[in-house]
This record gives sequence, C-alpha cells and structure tokens, in this order.
Amino acid sequence: MPFIEENDLLDLHKDIEKSQIINERLLDQIKFKNKDLRKLKIQRNISAGIAAAIFLAVFGLWSYFSGITTSRARNNQENLLVSIDSLDAIKTRIGNLKEQNEELSLVKEFYLAKQFLEKEKVYSVQVKSFVENNVTLASEALTNTMFVKTNPFYAYSLGTFETLEEAQKFRRQLVNLGFEDAFVASYQDGQRLKIESPN
Repeated sequence: MPFIEENDLLDLHKDIEKSQIINERLLDQIKFKNKDLRKLKIQRNISAGIAAAIFLAVFGLWSYFSGITTSRARNNQENLLVSIDSLDAIKTRIGNLKEQNEELSLVKEFYLAKQFLEKEKVYSVQVKSFVENNVTLASEALTNTMFVKTNPFYAYSLGTFETLEEAQKFRRQLVNLGFEDAFVASYQDGQRLKIESPN
C-alpha cells in the first residue's frame, strides 16, 4: 500500500479547497450570466411587443381616419334624406322618454321613502313565518310589507306604522279576517326589535 506524507496530504486538501472555491466562483458567474440573459430576453420581448403595439396603433388610426372620410360622405347623403316624418318620430320618442322619466322619479321617491322608514322605528303586524326564504308571495317591492330574517325563521309582516296604536288596530282587523296568530312587532334598520303587546 502506498504511503502519503502529511505535507502531500495537506497540499492535496488545499488544492481541493482551491478547486471548490473556483467552482463556486464559476457557478456564481454562470448564475449572473443567466440573469443577464433573462433580462435581455425580457427586454427583447418588451421591445417586440411595443413595436407590434405601435404598428397596430398606426394601422388602427389609418383605418379609423379612412373610415371617417367614407362615413362623412355617407352621413352627408343621409342627412339630406331626413324627412319631416322622422322629425315627428323623434318628437314622439322624446315625449315617451319624458313620461318614462316621470315614472322613474316616482319609483325613486318610493325607494327613498322606504330607506327613510328603515332608519326609523316602525311597527308592523307579523302574519306568518317560514323556515326557508323561498316565499313567492313576499316581495320587498310591495309597499307596506316586510320580509325579515329572525333566526331561524323568515318573518312576513304587513303594514308599516309610525305608532303602536295604529299597528294594534290593524292587527285586530287581521284577526277578524282570520289571521288569529298575527302579532305586532317593532323594527328598525331592517331588524326586529321586540314583539309588542297585542292590545
């Protein structure tokens, strides 16, 4: 078996360490070069994208302006052909739009009033409660109805009253009509506050 002297072994270890350091430096240089190559590739792709966008913009502007001149000539011809009948049709359409605008104003006022009522304490007469929220007879768009989640049920109430006395009077009328389980409850911000006395 060959014998290695201690000095030779130390020299060999030093050479190995130097080789490792050189390898690490080379790996660092490779990583650095790879980063540079990625940056160049990204810059090249961005430049190509910008060039394509500029080309498309120039082509789009050219198409747009050539289309404008053609459409202007067409519009001038069509404007000459506008008749008195079309002006009457436009006046009729404007009248219809004014009527629709008035109707929408009424709807807006209704919803504003409903939002105001939700902020105030009101009284309503609960006539039914359901386990699921799939009742087709209840609609928030109906006036004087409330459909409120009262865990674990959904409560259906009729009427929105400012005073407890008005609600109790309405409850008595509903009881006379056959809604024997009806009761008065107070609400605020869409939540039930409490069940009121039945008097």
